[in-house]
Amino acid sequence: MGMLEKINSPRDLDGLSVPELKALCGEIREFLLKSVSETGGHLASNLGIAELTVAIHREFELSRDRLVFDVGHQCYVHKILTGRREKFSSLRKLGGISGFPKPEESEYDAFIAGHASNSVSVALGLARARTMRGETHNVLALVGDGALTGGLAYEALCDAGGAGEPLIVILNDNGMSITKNVGGMARYLARLRLKPQYIRFKKLYRRVLERLPGGRALYRLTHTVKTALKHALLHCSMFEEMGFQYIGPVDGHDIGALIGALRRAKAQDAPALIHAVTQKGRGYAPSEATPDIYHGVSVFDVESGVCGRDTETFSSVFGKTLAELAEREGRIVAVTAAMASGTGLGGFAERFPGRLLDVGIAEGHAVAMSAGLAAGGMLPVFAVYSTFLQRSYDMLLHDIALSGARAVFAVDRAGIVPGDGETHQGIFDTAFLSTVPGMKIYAPASLAELRDMLTRAILLDTGAVAVRYPKGAEGAYRGGGAEPSKRLREGSGVTLVTYGIMANQALAAAEALARNGISTEVIKLGVISPLDTGDIERSAAKTGALVIIEDSAEAGSVGERVLARLASRGAAPCRAEILSVGARNLPGGSAGELRRLCGIDAEGICAAVMEVCHAKNAS
Repeated sequence: MGMLEKINSPRDLDGLSVPELKALCGEIREFLLKSVSETGGHLASNLGIAELTVAIHREFELSRDRLVFDVGHQCYVHKILTGRREKFSSLRKLGGISGFPKPEESEYDAFIAGHASNSVSVALGLARARTMRGETHNVLALVGDGALTGGLAYEALCDAGGAGEPLIVILNDNGMSITKNVGGMARYLARLRLKPQYIRFKKLYRRVLERLPGGRALYRLTHTVKTALKHALLHCSMFEEMGFQYIGPVDGHDIGALIGALRRAKAQDAPALIHAVTQKGRGYAPSEATPDIYHGVSVFDVESGVCGRDTETFSSVFGKTLAELAEREGRIVAVTAAMASGTGLGGFAERFPGRLLDVGIAEGHAVAMSAGLAAGGMLPVFAVYSTFLQRSYDMLLHDIALSGARAVFAVDRAGIVPGDGETHQGIFDTAFLSTVPGMKIYAPASLAELRDMLTRAILLDTGAVAVRYPKGAEGAYRGGGAEPSKRLREGSGVTLVTYGIMANQALAAAEALARNGISTEVIKLGVISPLDTGDIERSAAKTGALVIIEDSAEAGSVGERVLARLASRGAAPCRAEILSVGARNLPGGSAGELRRLCGIDAEGICAAVMEVCHAKNAS
């Protein structure tokens, strides 16, 4: 690690030769393997982008020039080169460095990034602002080919190409998002990167002309002829038709070639797109063989490649249950937006390959297509992370609700999500899903409840149904059923109302309160929309104090809707409080740390209940 230890800022790269830069990339990969194996994080994408990141920092001053990442999980090499190497032991931990770009961390991070397909849009905005302010710095967008399955990317490319604003788009083409890319764009890029006759012609053409007297001038004069020949061999470049100067394909692991391409792009007074072909997971045999498995990892052993423990999770139980239901109901079709493995659909894909539809990173399209599947007589089940379902709100209202589509939404990573921080929290779905007319929302608190609720949602319910559940394994509560509400504990002093995995915190708090002489009743909601508040009204009338606990944002929360319902019926208790995430963005950290930060762990609940009970008794 001798060379890497001397890199404390990007300008430390300036004196290194291309062979030294190549050796540095090897040291960076060694560092990533050791560090990420101890903390967990995104591995394969960062192993694949070492040379490209080094080349960008060699050619640009990113404290002045602006680099916008797409998705952003491939920013680890960037962080290593910008003075944060010593902080990698704190990666994705509370108070540590984020696994995504974060301007608050460093002047080198131009824009926060965690969702796909928006980088060209943001970069074009930065480029236009630069021109309007009379500034001259460079603006770059680094976008993976997986993000080009999202429609937003094409809106931006069309606008940027038509505007002619100087902008560099770097396409990191590794044929992957999390799993292998799908769709027409994947096939198009494969044709671009696999046109050896054009690459051979281009190199020979330039080499021959440069040997002739005045060859360089002749090369420039015959540029039009060369472009015509290229189009004849490649038919056309979609990017050039959009208005970009297309540069590539370039070997994304050849630093010299990358530096040359970046210099050519920088010299353009117009939009330029560099097509860099990389290998996801490069430099570590297990991740090269299975880059999907090593996309995001927990703590693992570098020598064996073994990742974590094989524990049953909400995601894995969802996948198994859906496959079992698909054996019984032939109309079931699973839909995923490039997240088949993450949402537990790997087994389903093996058993029913023709009934798993991967649309790429295109959540809005997935929802609209699900409406079409439903209209055509199928029963679509769209498995999607809560944070990504946000991108489909218009389609939920327009295509699902207005048509009365019979569709099921398996909302994974709902509530507090550990590790990934602000960009990946699932704390908003309870609010926006509850505004979709006709949408029924289940909130299982255990794996058994997930099985029961998913089965009911698919086989018995009508209309649109969402089943929302957290990341990871279940807690101490193991009950089953699909009831709208359930009394988990009898009490007379205060009523606790909760749903989902937070039932574990409520029950733990109730035990602790009992030891302090406070009799606590616990009601768990199994359906959070439409609300059945009958049990809550009766309990609150008995106890006179109500505390609602949820790991969601407070605005539009279940708590607000419950209190509004009780107030409208004249059934509001004398004392009531909502314990929630509040109006904040949650940083990286463990689920326990984040619950503690929000005051919704068992200890925080106890403290809040004691205050409520004290106020009730005082009045």
